[in-house]
Amino acid sequence: MSPAPHDVAIRLKAALTAVAAAAASTLERFCDPQLAVDLKDDRSPVTEADRAAEAILRERLLGGFPTDSFLGEESGSAAGTSGFEWIVDPIDGTKSFIRGVPLYATLVGCRYAGQGVLGVIAIPALGELIYASQGQGAWHLPAGHAPGQQPTRARVSSRTALGDALWCTSATTAFAERGRDDAREKLNRHCGLARTWGDGYGYLLVATGRAEIMVDPIMNAWDAAAVEPIIREAGGRFSDWDGQDRIDGGEGVATNGQLHREVLGLLAADDTTAG
Repeated sequence: MSPAPHDVAIRLKAALTAVAAAAASTLERFCDPQLAVDLKDDRSPVTEADRAAEAILRERLLGGFPTDSFLGEESGSAAGTSGFEWIVDPIDGTKSFIRGVPLYATLVGCRYAGQGVLGVIAIPALGELIYASQGQGAWHLPAGHAPGQQPTRARVSSRTALGDALWCTSATTAFAERGRDDAREKLNRHCGLARTWGDGYGYLLVATGRAEIMVDPIMNAWDAAAVEPIIREAGGRFSDWDGQDRIDGGEGVATNGQLHREVLGLLAADDTTAG
């Protein structure tokens, strides 16, 4: 079941406005030597900037659509009745943010009846933005774009050989945490180039054709909700490591589509490497 196009369009407009405000708020604390860092129960870091940006997203999105559901990494969930669910990550790449690395992202996804209908990825410190909505394609504003500049259509690359592919990941150590260092080694061996340009930025690179593959061994729904519709609308594919089209499998892989089956083959555990 698909929502009415108008209902998606008004939510995309609201999402873009909310993301702009939240992204701007993160820049107020970016590279701040006084920024306090706390550890959550899972030992991942969180800052005042994460919480403030999520509060903006929550207030604006639920303020505009009070019957929608909401799930945020920092503030948890709120039930709704409309069938729409917002899933947000105010600072995807908090470790990068803390270190002053400008590749962190602000992510907003919206789903309807369990299907992704829109996504927004902003890279605040670079001034880069990509967004997509169901059936309307993915649209990109490059880093440092001029005020009022019109977005251009985002497309995945057309490369068909793994040997020519760039693959990205958020943290190489996550493969070992998952017990799947073999998968990382196979990707390194078969792909042309590997880089840790990860988190939401890595998926943006795939959607704009600058990378072919992005792999996360450990991934939450709030990391994936914005990504999935953007990759799809840019002509690529997002799935879990088993090839299932889902965002809640605890892992993720995005490709330009043409390489997806081969990448899944590299990620498949065999009898000697299954952890």
